[in-house]
Amino acid sequence: VELAGGESLAAPIVISGLDPKRTLLDLIDPALLGPQLGWQTANLRLSGAVSKVDLVLSRLPAFAGIDDDDGDRLRGRILLAESLASLDHSADALKARRVAHDLVLEATIPSLVDPSLVDAGSGRHVMSVLVQGTPYQRRDGADAWDGDRESLGDRVVERLETVAPGLSGSVEARRVLTPLDLEREYGLTGGHPLHGEPSLDQWFAWRPMLGAARYEMPLPGLYLCGSGAHPGGGITGWPGANAARQILADRRRRR
Repeated sequence: VELAGGESLAAPIVISGLDPKRTLLDLIDPALLGPQLGWQTANLRLSGAVSKVDLVLSRLPAFAGIDDDDGDRLRGRILLAESLASLDHSADALKARRVAHDLVLEATIPSLVDPSLVDAGSGRHVMSVLVQGTPYQRRDGADAWDGDRESLGDRVVERLETVAPGLSGSVEARRVLTPLDLEREYGLTGGHPLHGEPSLDQWFAWRPMLGAARYEMPLPGLYLCGSGAHPGGGITGWPGANAARQILADRRRRR
């Protein structure tokens, strides 16, 4: 392993928590990959379609029709979707590589569960919003997100305002992370938070690809322990736990 500073480390086992494309295509000598493995890796689908908007609110939002001063009913996930048809329209927009007109929002208020996220007694709250229908691969190029970042944040706040009147006036700070930002800041190739599409041909024995489903990559001693490995994305810890078990089993067998 060669570090950024030029130092080299010798290790019988290397474990990567990065996505499979960044691990194999960016960090491994192409001569070691060979044409077949390089082709398989290059064809993995890791194009994201989710953005994230974080809001600091001066008070707990009041949703229309919900009497919930203590936030008991707002501790779970808040889904904003006009209809099943709007979900279809959002999917169609992704196929056409354009931002959906009807954004589907999944919001949570984590400060209701973890009050340490805000100053005690301040009345503030943090809202985290996942925005569906925002493709990394856009017709006008992924770099177009640099010019559309804040307008996306405006659209999300306006949408929330329709169900929580007064919310826009309580926003004290805002952070918008587009799929391009997720790639730049967190190393997620294509901005995909799950390290790869959870489709049938990239799942179970095919995750991340056929021949590499048991956490060890086709390069001896190199293991994958992140969301690109089975059983996939989400904050579960399962890929890492499974990879650790496999590594220990392989070491015992080789000894």
